[in-house]
Amino acid sequence: MMVLLWIRGVLARRFLRVAGAAAGIALAVALLAAMSLFLADAGASMTARAVSAVSIDWQVQIIPGADPDLIGKALTQAAPVKAAHQVRYADVAGLEAQTSGTTQTTGPGQAVAFDSRYPTDFPAEIRSLSGTLDGVLIAQQTAANLHVGPGDTVSIQRIGLPPAEVRIAGVVDLPDADALFQAVGLPPQAAPQAPPDNVLILPRETWRQVFDPQQQVRPDTTRLQLHVRLDRETLPPDPVVAYTSVAAAQRNLEARVAGQALVADNLGSRLGAVREDALYASVLFLFLGLPGIALAVALTFAVTASGAARRRTEQALLRVRGATTKDILLLSATEAAVAAIAGTAVGMAAASLLAIVAPGLNPALGLDGPTLLVVAIFGLLVGFIAFLYPAWLDARWTTVTAARRTVSRPSAPLWQRLWLDCLLLAAAGLLFWQSASTGYQIVLAPEGVAATAVDYKAFIAPALFWLGIGLLTIRLSARIIASNGTLLRMIVAPVSGALAPVVSAALSRQSGRLTIGIAMTALAISFATSTAIFNTTYNAQARIDAELTNGSDATVFGTADKPAGAHLAALASLPEVATAEPMQHRFAYVGADLQDLYGIDPNRIGRATSLSDAYFSGASAAGTLALLAATPDGVLVSEETVQDFQLQQGDTINLRLIDARDHQYHPVAFKFIGVAREFPTAPKDSFLVANSAYVARMSGSDASEYVLMRAKADPAELARQASSVLDFDPSLKVADIGQAAHLIGSSLTAVDLGGLTTIELSFAVVMAAAAAGLMLALGFFERRRPFAILAAIGARPRQLAAFLWSEGLLILVGGIVFGLLSGLLTAWMLVKLLTGVFDPPPEALSIPWLYLAVMLGLVAASVAVAVWSARPSAGQAAEQLRDL
Repeated sequence: MMVLLWIRGVLARRFLRVAGAAAGIALAVALLAAMSLFLADAGASMTARAVSAVSIDWQVQIIPGADPDLIGKALTQAAPVKAAHQVRYADVAGLEAQTSGTTQTTGPGQAVAFDSRYPTDFPAEIRSLSGTLDGVLIAQQTAANLHVGPGDTVSIQRIGLPPAEVRIAGVVDLPDADALFQAVGLPPQAAPQAPPDNVLILPRETWRQVFDPQQQVRPDTTRLQLHVRLDRETLPPDPVVAYTSVAAAQRNLEARVAGQALVADNLGSRLGAVREDALYASVLFLFLGLPGIALAVALTFAVTASGAARRRTEQALLRVRGATTKDILLLSATEAAVAAIAGTAVGMAAASLLAIVAPGLNPALGLDGPTLLVVAIFGLLVGFIAFLYPAWLDARWTTVTAARRTVSRPSAPLWQRLWLDCLLLAAAGLLFWQSASTGYQIVLAPEGVAATAVDYKAFIAPALFWLGIGLLTIRLSARIIASNGTLLRMIVAPVSGALAPVVSAALSRQSGRLTIGIAMTALAISFATSTAIFNTTYNAQARIDAELTNGSDATVFGTADKPAGAHLAALASLPEVATAEPMQHRFAYVGADLQDLYGIDPNRIGRATSLSDAYFSGASAAGTLALLAATPDGVLVSEETVQDFQLQQGDTINLRLIDARDHQYHPVAFKFIGVAREFPTAPKDSFLVANSAYVARMSGSDASEYVLMRAKADPAELARQASSVLDFDPSLKVADIGQAAHLIGSSLTAVDLGGLTTIELSFAVVMAAAAAGLMLALGFFERRRPFAILAAIGARPRQLAAFLWSEGLLILVGGIVFGLLSGLLTAWMLVKLLTGVFDPPPEALSIPWLYLAVMLGLVAASVAVAVWSARPSAGQAAEQLRDL
């Protein structure tokens, strides 16, 4: 009966505080559940993207003398195999062709044999450019070197045997050449092997006729592989579990073949990289959400602590009347149960609703039972601790006399005496300085797929900074308010007028309560600001990353024989095109190294693609392009080439370009004027950028192999329009920015943050408004008696409003100033620490001005509502005093 009476009294007399605590618990539970759902969805998305980026799951190289049939049988027993094909490789000393009365030769290369069904099961390995796929195929660059096409004859310089001639049936592109020609069995620390420059693809029977004799003479020049595609439908959605499953199957196969074959686990390597990214994503996204969860928990504790004086008085009265500590804790537990159960239930319901309405989330994925149980237990624990712990402290350590004392001497808390805030900020600065120099490192796996190394210590710095800036806010706010100085009077003067000295003096006696309100508001605004800025920067940079890979919103990729620039007029007239610019893609020899050469118009290339300052070393993008435009024979060289050839700016570089008039490579003099780290569509390692006019004049051809197109609105629609115009030529490939493939890069930037952004920014706005308005309202609720006394002794409503509005303005100004400053610094730290995730790194933070304006407007509105609702009712001061 006593418990029921207590609950009834609490709901009748302290409903606002119980509801506020329940709201804090609901926010914490809902955010934790929604973040858990997002992480599960992000993991499944990462796994799907990783699997789609790998064409050949396993490459099983059979040791000479082993039985391929036995290896194939062991393969089907070790893993669920969807397709497996034998692929034969042979080294060749060179290739030769005679066309138009001239003879062209190449260096060493490889001849590969696929069976007839290989392109069906591995469609990403071969892309037809011209001719047919039935017969001998030649790689695009090899065809350009030899200047051959369908119907021409190529002489294969076999090793240890006379040449053999074959007739070309088609020209193809090999998009996955890195994996197709990787060296199987190299140690993990070995550098990846570059694919051959010259490649022929022969039917299996033709390969046997040409290279079986070479295999007998030089068995070390041929090899046999099984290319395997696993049944990916059986893969778990979680990348960590999927990696474990694939790695276990690989070890099972190795045990079964007992040294008769070597396995290159491309799928496992990719999943291993994504596994690291998934763990990184967990830390990153939880870090972005944990301040919100911590803020909701802190709000719950602040709400319960706002009535600490009244609670101590009530407990003292109970103890005087014979209540034991157990009785007091039981009554507090009933109050906690009401808030905890209600808050947890509301939070779980809100999370379920968010899973349905938030973009980018898959509600069908759901959360497993253990996760839901942990989230529910978390909410209940927060509620009970928030109510029971203060009650236990007061009952255990506070005497009845001290509890009933209305005036006490304030003392600085221990953390202020130890200067813990400054120590935390100093530690954050030191760790940030250490981590920012390393950041997020991306390396290339020996199997030719991306792998990622993660510096998890990097997240300690923002966490320490967040805690330190919160404590520093309390210290500075308390000092400003308690000192009752000029700054405090200046803040309250706009709403208190002539009463500013009196109001500021009254506020200085409430510094403890006001400081907590300012700190909670500042932390909420900081969370909203840092989350919004980071998410906006992340989304903007992810688009730049994709544009770097694709070239522009939509790009038409052609070849030397079928240049996309020939259709520039038709492409530029498409309804969705904002601008279209041609770009040359040639090949040039730097010494003996064949590199990609891009010819551009420096004055116009920026109309079709974004060129970041981070693309260039030692100068801005605008400055570098202006220098290139002013130097007709100038060339920008990649960092790797500069280091490999020990180049100095101003050096003359003789590049060998193929001349369209005689189809031979001739040296052309270029002047080295700058270093390019990145360039649209360029590979990550070695490339060159020059003036297209100079390249055209020196090579005898003004053809542009690529066309970059900027879309007016939807890049996908532009790509569809371009494809419909060019559907007569299958050698022209159209890709939009949404299709950009990151073979080398972080799958972290491939994760859609739409769901996370909706969740975090929605919670951030709610918590910012709640922290300011609720804390202010609870403070007014506790001070109803002083305001009633002022009204009873003759204070006019305008004079009472001066106290109320001054308190609201103080919390609002302090919260906004400290919150925006700390939020901006936190976002800057996160982006700086994660510079390596973005390719290229961001030049500056992207500020979501509209969101910040809306958020600050809602905070101000919540303060205004709290002040308006706290106004004493006219003529009812006596009745209020009797009630209080």
